[in-house]
Order: sequence, then C-alpha cells, then structure tokens
Amino acid sequence: MSEFVRKVSRKISKLSPEQLERVIDSVNGENKTLSSALESLSTGLVLVDGDFCLIRANKAAERLVPFKKRLSGDKAGEVPLWELVDDEYISGFLHKCASGSKTNVSEEFSLSAGDKTRFITIKIVPLVEKQANEEGSAFDTTIAGSVITVEDITERTQQEVMLHRMESLAGLTNLAASVAHEIKNPLGAISIHIQLLQKAVRKSREGDGLLPKEKFMEDYLAVINEEIDNLNKIVVDFLFAVRPLQVNMSLSDPDVLIEKIAGFFTPEFESKGVGVVLRLCKASPRLLIDGKLFRELVINLAQNALAAIEERFAAVPADSGCGSGETEETGTFLIESCVKDGKYILNIADNGAGMDDRTASKIFEPYYTTKATGTGLGLTMVYKIVKEFKGDIDVKSVKNHGTVFTISLPVPQKNTMLLEDKGCGQRLLGDADNERTII
Repeated sequence: MSEFVRKVSRKISKLSPEQLERVIDSVNGENKTLSSALESLSTGLVLVDGDFCLIRANKAAERLVPFKKRLSGDKAGEVPLWELVDDEYISGFLHKCASGSKTNVSEEFSLSAGDKTRFITIKIVPLVEKQANEEGSAFDTTIAGSVITVEDITERTQQEVMLHRMESLAGLTNLAASVAHEIKNPLGAISIHIQLLQKAVRKSREGDGLLPKEKFMEDYLAVINEEIDNLNKIVVDFLFAVRPLQVNMSLSDPDVLIEKIAGFFTPEFESKGVGVVLRLCKASPRLLIDGKLFRELVINLAQNALAAIEERFAAVPADSGCGSGETEETGTFLIESCVKDGKYILNIADNGAGMDDRTASKIFEPYYTTKATGTGLGLTMVYKIVKEFKGDIDVKSVKNHGTVFTISLPVPQKNTMLLEDKGCGQRLLGDADNERTII
C-alpha cells in the first residue's frame, strides 16, 4: 500500500476529485486497520521522535507503565517521554538512553502496587524510516526516532521463583537426616531414665511397697523434662530452617541497602574498636532481591565477623606496644562490591580468628556451630537467602588471619557489561581508589 501511495503522490495534481477521494479512503482504511492491530497488542508499544517526544502509543503501554498523564492527551507530545513517566528508575533509564543515543538496549523494572509487585521489560530499538531518493529508483533509510516496547514478565518471573523453590526442596533430605541424628540423643536419654524409673518402681512393689525416695524420682524426672525441652527446641529449629521464606522480590540497589545497614551496626563495631570499611560499586546495578532478607543476610555475617574479631584480639592487652617501625594490628570489617561477568559480587571480610578447612566446609550445614550458645542455623539461613536470590556463596578462611564470604548474585539487566569492574576482589583489606563510602 505504501508503494501505491508513493506513486499516487507523484501524480496527485493530475487526479480527479473522485480519484483523490478513493485514494484518501484507501489510506484511511489502511490506517484504521493498523490502529486496530496496534491497540490489540498485549505488548506495550511507544513511538518517539529524535527528541524522545511522543509520536504514538497503544493502550497496553499506558496500562503497563505508570504515566503522570494520559498519552492520548494533546500536550503529551510536547515534552520528552521520561518527564511523563511516574517512576524514577524507568524515567532515568529513558533519559539515559536518550542522552546517550543508546538503542538496542533493554532493562527490567519492578513496580509495586500495594502488596503486589509487577515486573516489566522495556526495550528500545531504532525507528527506521525509508524514503525514496529523487530518482525513485531506490530507498534511503534514516533513523526517525525510537520504538519502545514494554512487556509484562510478572508471570514468567513468578514461575522461575517457584521452580527455584521446588529445586531447593531437594536439600531437605540432608536437613531431615541431620534432624534425625539430633533427635536420637534426647530420645535415648529419655528412654533410659524412664526404664530406670520403671525398674525402681517395680523393685519397690516387690519389696516393702514403698516408693523410692523423692530426690531419686525428681532427678530422673528432671532429666526427662530437660530432654523433652531439647526435643522441642530441635523441632522448632527444624521448622524454622525448612519453612518457605516469605519473599517479596523487587529490583533494588544493593549498595544503597548496604550503606543503610552499615549505619545500623557500625556504632557497635566502633565501640569495640573494630573499623568498618565499605568499598562499593561506583554505579551498582539493581538486583531482584528482598530488601528485608538482604538486610538479615548482611547483619548475620557482620555479627559473625564481630565475634571472630573479638575472639582473635581478646587476648591482646590494650597497652601492648610494638617494636620501632611496627604498627599494632586492629580488628577490621570490610564489605566490598563490584560487577563481574554479569554478576554482582559481594565480599564480606574480616581479619578475625578464622577457621580451619574442616570447619569452613561445614558452616552452612544445619545445627553445625562452634559456639557454646549457638543454634547452628544462622549461616544456614544466610545460605537459604542467597539461594532464594538465585545466587551462590563461598567462604575462604585462614586460621588466625580472617575470613572472606563471597556472594555472587545474578544481574537481571541485559546491558550489564557497561557496569563491569575489572578490579573486583583483588584487594580486601587494603586501600582502594574506588571506595564509595568509608566509615
């Protein structure tokens, strides 16, 4: 049809009114068909010119993206599109693409509405326009603006989360085996003391018929009650370890969360003479995480680090001087982040007591602990949270030198290479030029 219109436009001065009316009717018919097709799409579609001002948009785009005003309004095409968007992340993304003339890029966003979260993908590609040259023998192509597509990926994201949770259920086999082992000891103690009570009662009946001394009975019953309490604690801890996490995933800046979390625990660290250093990305990506669980993860590792530092330096006298030219080592806690190979890398390090290889290999197992009052579930919960975020966690430790936990989380954006930091993980406790915050 466009070729027909092009040919007719050359001869428009020679057309009769009737012929011209038929051409206009044909163009209107085609335009109506294309408009109907555009509005029937479930994918949002927005066309903008070279200045990123609105040319046209369908209803799906208005439904998926939070706009400050209706795109069908008369004034919508007079301002850049990002000024019409009522979401700072989407607006910033569009502004960045327009300012840098970036095309063929896409990014994922999360939008909260009450207690529900919706996920969308926005993709920008060039709007290519063909124009016939003066001779009419060929076409010249020019970039007339951009085509922005908006796709709702909420269902796909939720299905991926559910699949991930189903896969993680396989780990319950090992956990159940650990619980079975933990339950054996209290059950054995209860059984033995009940048998002793039964034997004592039977012996008394066969003799003088008097019950054993009160203290004798109370001792056995006290042991039984204590072991029952232990069983109850094991069951409660087991339910805590296996229950599904209440996760509210959204795209969040992890470094912004870390800065807030560090502000919470830093006073405690400083009061105990432990320095806190944050060495974070210059421009961290947004990750699909739960902010509350991420906070629990960081605080758990921070408290473990503080305990390890106190264990190592507790025996060092406060007034112990060092020789000339030497400096006394003090406790240091470091959080370092960067992006590498499409993943967000978080190193959480301390120069505390450290662990041997055997301990380091077992710390994520349920109920394994080296602390007298520990439950052995803190790092198990850290492991669960990392896996819920589809990430991995690794630990490296040297006895009496320190420990480094390395967490890697997937970056959902497709243009992650722009954020990569080649220096990731090369320095842990030394100075760095790319520190965003030092506390």
